[in-house]
Amino acid sequence: MPAPCFRFLLPLLAVTFLQAKDVKIDGTFGSEIQPLLEQYCIKCHGGEKVKGDVDFTTIATKQDVAANFELWELVADVLAFEEMPPEEAKKRPSNAESQQIQNWYQKQFIESVQARPGNLQPRRLSAPEYRNTLRSLFGFDLEVSIIKAEQTVVERSLALKLLPTDPPGASGYVNDTHSAPLTTVTWELYAYLADRALQKLFSFQQPDALEIFVGEPLPPAFRAADLTPDQARSLIRNFAPRALRRPVTETTLAPALNALKDLNGQTLLDATKNELKALLVSPGFIYRGLLFEGEPDKQQAVDSYELAERLSYFLWEDMPDETLSKSAASGDLEDPQKLVAEIDRMLASPKSRTLSESFAHQWFGLADIDDAASDATNREALRSQAVDFLNYLFTEDRPVIELIDSKTAFTNYITASFYPKDRAQLIKYNKPKGIERQLVPNQRITIEHATERGGLLTIPGILAMNRGPVLRGTWMLRKILGERLRDPPANVPAIEAKTPDADLTFRERFDQHRSDSTCARCHDRIDPLGFAMQHYDNSGAYKLSPSYKAPIKKKEHDDDLESLDTSGQLPSGETFKNFEELKSILLSAKRGDIIRNAVEQVLAYALCRKLEPHDRPTVDQIAQTIDETNGTWRDLFIEVSESLPFQETYVSAPSSSLSSTQPKVALLFPKQSHR
Repeated sequence: MPAPCFRFLLPLLAVTFLQAKDVKIDGTFGSEIQPLLEQYCIKCHGGEKVKGDVDFTTIATKQDVAANFELWELVADVLAFEEMPPEEAKKRPSNAESQQIQNWYQKQFIESVQARPGNLQPRRLSAPEYRNTLRSLFGFDLEVSIIKAEQTVVERSLALKLLPTDPPGASGYVNDTHSAPLTTVTWELYAYLADRALQKLFSFQQPDALEIFVGEPLPPAFRAADLTPDQARSLIRNFAPRALRRPVTETTLAPALNALKDLNGQTLLDATKNELKALLVSPGFIYRGLLFEGEPDKQQAVDSYELAERLSYFLWEDMPDETLSKSAASGDLEDPQKLVAEIDRMLASPKSRTLSESFAHQWFGLADIDDAASDATNREALRSQAVDFLNYLFTEDRPVIELIDSKTAFTNYITASFYPKDRAQLIKYNKPKGIERQLVPNQRITIEHATERGGLLTIPGILAMNRGPVLRGTWMLRKILGERLRDPPANVPAIEAKTPDADLTFRERFDQHRSDSTCARCHDRIDPLGFAMQHYDNSGAYKLSPSYKAPIKKKEHDDDLESLDTSGQLPSGETFKNFEELKSILLSAKRGDIIRNAVEQVLAYALCRKLEPHDRPTVDQIAQTIDETNGTWRDLFIEVSESLPFQETYVSAPSSSLSSTQPKVALLFPKQSHR
């Protein structure tokens, strides 16, 4: 197996900043590496043909070498796994030559990389972040009226229904919106949502919300048109810093306040709404990081308001609350002990559930559980088990490695059959009259008898969404161990169906199918993990349970119990007979890989970007600390929040279009037609 550094995911565009800061190119490439490429690689990658869009003939200078950082990672990776050159190639490098290339990569692109923060890149709020921010800002949600059946799960948020779904960014997470454009259509939707929110704010239904911004109690018979000039100015002064997540000076507010001068009644109300709407459709509200004013061309700590915003959207997927904003204003976040106390407060808040409902939901692909059951109630019950378990790990200070093995599980009357004897711990469910199926919360149980369960891997929904050994092995490699797998070739033939004259198990037929050396290289890593879990059927039920009932119609990969072979050997040499023994290997020999992957995922989500080469030292340090101390998820969140890339940034020189001498009023109160 390659060293962990060879599987570290690196960004395509990080090379822009590597040439001058992170990599020192010596003369060994031309004298030692290029001849090997010409001898073994050029024929398929730049000579007679260009396979996989890899053309080594375009690399002619030291700058080209540095600018193709990700290519060298790929080269080192495939050499480490002996995936290239293909076995049928006439010329193949010796082990010493292969190691020579890997050593060069290690020296030039890993050992010489120094830790530094990423460049400051303002990014648009994702749709969930925008919805949560708008709700926290106003104190109420914008919901659509839906008549739904008891057993259905529907989205009631108007913002989430209207705004386009954000695609995952380069990091794999939807909060990575750096490359997501702000279209005119999306901006019009922001304007519509702002109108709806302001309409509700000034309605008779929300006197408490309006009083908070006005700063004084309103009379019982108050109407929006009764707003006085003093109240309108107070409203804007209180609203602006909350909306922009940082203090706003009187100079910045002057254009908005002047627009209210000498107005009253309905005219004053309309003008006030216009100024508030201008804030809500401004880049200063819609984007994060846009209002941080750092020194150009310098690595520096972010200010306390930017740090508070990073913390809040990391742990809550939401804007800072009043307590966090006060901590930022007082400078408390600069004190490590007070910062940790604030993180503990935030993890104890119900808002921290977004760590499981959003972050972990995306990390582990829990949306695929929707394909595991046709009934909406069953789907939600299966998904909620995983979400509740992950929320327990994240918010109750549980060890990171407990992701793999735990004595705690969550279930309700719908999923209780997966825990035959342990279900006795549940409070009895009494179905209401007239309701066929009902969604109910999970209850926490301690696994005493269902020892085949425990940890994320054996949660029924996880097993059900990954049906068959290939999907299960691939998911485990990618999501748990953090290994990179190439997509399968497009021309891979299907597995031959079982025939009466060939009494072969699925595993035996699959071994024939994967006899091609190109397929075998990946399947040597996938199959041992996947086949180890063949004692769990497509629904996630355990076949060795005394209460197990086999499905009437079995799938091709679902062999009879007596013919199942769950043994295997990992490419790194470890052998096992079943999943229990594999779990022991995961908790020991593979423990470091699992922890490192968790660190990478948390850091990428917290930074809202794909990890870059200069993040590697941070990952190394945090992973080592968590591994040596048996650290908890709380420890991991604290380590990430205190890390250099989270607390510092590098600000590029401003462009001529936004000079540092120009006020940022246009970012806060843009004179748009929306007004």
